[in-house]
Amino acid sequence: MNGAEWFSTRAGGLNRYFECLAQSLGEVANVQVHAVAFGDAAPWGRSWGRLDQSTASRFLASRQDVGVSTDIVDTHFALYNARPRKKSGTIYVRHFQGPWASESEATGASSLAVTCKRIFERFVYAQDDHFIVLCDRFAKILSDDYSVDSSAISVIPPGVDLSQFSQVEADRKGNLPWAICVRRLERRMGIDVLIRSWALVVSEIPEARLEIVGTGSMELELKALVVSLGLGASITLSGRLSDSELSRAYERATISVVPSLALEGFGLIALESLATGAPAIVTDCGGLPDSVNGLDPTLVVRPNDSGALGARIVSAFRGKRPSPDECRRHAETFSWERAALAHASLYGQLIAKRAADAIS
Repeated sequence: MNGAEWFSTRAGGLNRYFECLAQSLGEVANVQVHAVAFGDAAPWGRSWGRLDQSTASRFLASRQDVGVSTDIVDTHFALYNARPRKKSGTIYVRHFQGPWASESEATGASSLAVTCKRIFERFVYAQDDHFIVLCDRFAKILSDDYSVDSSAISVIPPGVDLSQFSQVEADRKGNLPWAICVRRLERRMGIDVLIRSWALVVSEIPEARLEIVGTGSMELELKALVVSLGLGASITLSGRLSDSELSRAYERATISVVPSLALEGFGLIALESLATGAPAIVTDCGGLPDSVNGLDPTLVVRPNDSGALGARIVSAFRGKRPSPDECRRHAETFSWERAALAHASLYGQLIAKRAADAIS
């Protein structure tokens, strides 16, 4: 299984997903996992090397053979492990975590860079045998934009670490209305929309507080926006937090907010919030609605609509939200054990089909 970076080296949803899935798969009977990515590897994994190499060096390093015979090669990022040719008998699975080219376009990359990435994506996807996505919307992108046969796409929702993100008792939350938003500070994450919505929130509930966790290219711009709107007393930008610090931050939170504008595969952060008992207000973007629809569909709001977002936050603070117990029970339906078993089942089906095709 090939990732991008190990989570301890670079925090992020894709890297947490890769690491948690690889570890959980290793605990499934009759499944042996060889996991590799850049950076400081988990004790049970391997590293292609340092992350601070040039893009070309990382590309070449990721083409190294892991030195073991495998039935399945499962890759999580288009740039890495792009193969010049297939190994005979090996099944190549691709985790499609989102359109790399479109994500680059959303962050302001040049049209040349976007075009090159899209061509590269099409090249590597043409070599793969099967694809795994986290939600139906990404399956449609893969089919419509990359001409992948829908029969070669499987939708498997992610999991959440239920031991790390444990439920916080309601009486430990305190009485202060507190929202938390854990996101990379990039434009497509919609943090500016959330900040603008906060003016409505504090006009209705002056004691409300918002904590924004994360770093990114928009950090200075967002801090300036907070100041210009006169919201410095009620909004805190905390930067990056460790997992233990993040767990403590959730202890303060009444709710969490995921205000993404585009290209959201699922939103592991919503599941982590729910696991602690804090309901997540999310936008109707990518797979985000899938994280809460089985709990409370009213937690989904239109993207890029600060008025609708602010109004839903206010109503949540005033009591229109699922209870901590309801949130936890919903999160428990997304365990990593369940996700790993679904992957193992799919791998088994692909191996059986390969064997049957070889006989025929």
